[in-house]
Amino acid sequence: MNRSKIVAIITGAISVLLAIAYLIVVQILDYRDMQPAPISQLHQLSTVMALVITSVF
Repeated sequence: MNRSKIVAIITGAISVLLAIAYLIVVQILDYRDMQPAPISQLHQLSTVMALVITSVF
């Protein structure tokens, strides 16, 4: 086999492995049960953002 063919096969195999690993990670992250933030934390975040925005301008 040519050296370029071997490099192409190895590169393709690495690409397929990375794609499969990416799909597994996405499935794991999607499987987690995401809970919305409590209202008290959202209010604190908006207050902090308002203070940061007013101090910049």
